[in-house]
Amino acid sequence: ARLVSDDVGKNLYAESDKNDAQIAERLAGVSKALGATRAQVALAWLLSKRGVAAPIIGASREEQLDELLNAVDLTLKPEQIAELETPYKQHPVVGFK
Repeated sequence: ARLVSDDVGKNLYAESDKNDAQIAERLAGVSKALGATRAQVALAWLLSKRGVAAPIIGASREEQLDELLNAVDLTLKPEQIAELETPYKQHPVVGFK
């Protein structure tokens, strides 16, 4: 992958990569606890955000669409949302001034 060979990218995103990995680990844990897929939990999280009425999803197979549609019935508890959001740090904007 580019991050392996791109030294500039490694330096720019080193901290956010750690945070992203931590979020992915937490997503796996919440998904397992709920008996849901990571995609379902991610979509349920997005649907829990105020102002989000119709997220744009992508599915190339019918079973992927079914999986995502089942996320509508998934409700995350406030502590699960906090677990997913706590390690998040905004990614720096690079290349523009």
